[in-house]
Amino acid sequence: MITRRRFLRLVTTFVAGPLALGGYAFGVEPLLRLAVTRYQVRPANWPTALTLKMCALTDIHAVNPGMSIERIRHIAEVANALDPDIILLLGDYTRGRTHGWHVAATDWAAALATLKAPLGVHAILGNHDWWDDLTVQRSGQGPTRSQIALETVGIPVYHNRSIRLTKDGSPFWLAGLGDQLALLPSRQLGRPHMTGFDDLKGTLAQVTDDAPVILLAHEPDIFPTVPPRVALTLSGHTHGGQVRLFGYSPIVPSRYGNRYAYGHIREDGRNLIVSGGLGCSIMPVRLGVPPEIVLIDLGGEA
Repeated sequence: MITRRRFLRLVTTFVAGPLALGGYAFGVEPLLRLAVTRYQVRPANWPTALTLKMCALTDIHAVNPGMSIERIRHIAEVANALDPDIILLLGDYTRGRTHGWHVAATDWAAALATLKAPLGVHAILGNHDWWDDLTVQRSGQGPTRSQIALETVGIPVYHNRSIRLTKDGSPFWLAGLGDQLALLPSRQLGRPHMTGFDDLKGTLAQVTDDAPVILLAHEPDIFPTVPPRVALTLSGHTHGGQVRLFGYSPIVPSRYGNRYAYGHIREDGRNLIVSGGLGCSIMPVRLGVPPEIVLIDLGGEA
């Protein structure tokens, strides 16, 4: 026979447990934690003389509270202290239809301008950089406020563009893809479907030699069509589902579900890394996938 004391303990456990977990998911993991996730990637046919230490930041979703200018500056400080060769920004700098108050693009861009690396800081845009800009949604074309803000502080934004860089005499290409979900459907504007600006074929056509290619694509859903010519694809967008337990995310904003939800994915000898990102979208909650800076050592000895 269960005693009153034992009954109250059970009730307390069943009530307090979920409350504590919810408090952690809303108030601790998304706001107070910051992980550095490290990958070592050695693509096939990667030049032995070329090693790259790359830092990737994505899905910042600047908003008050949660992703304030002070927090973005702190993230930049941590990224700089990792001493990367190059810093890559993978899109979604704006709030992203979530809680809180708007942060001006000029302010978050100024915070990101404190990022420093020998080979520079390079950016692409994400879907929310397009969705949250009503002017470009109506006109159907950029530049977005995010692009203008980044370029104003000296951070180049790549929209279906490839550039050739060199480290220690060894060349490589950085290819930035236009966003795959840029324009929302609009019956009023005669846009029945989501419209993307991604041009993978045109972007890779700008690569003029056999130096390795690193592709920046905000959404990972492009990966099945990425050719083996690309050594590594870097993406964000999914936030790792924002809730991820035992390697599974119940909700992933991808038509492939958990296939490209998070982490280092290898398919047919090709490499994709999907970051869990830094901020939150829709709901200010994270559980099992804390905000992260991604650090990738590319190449090197096996």
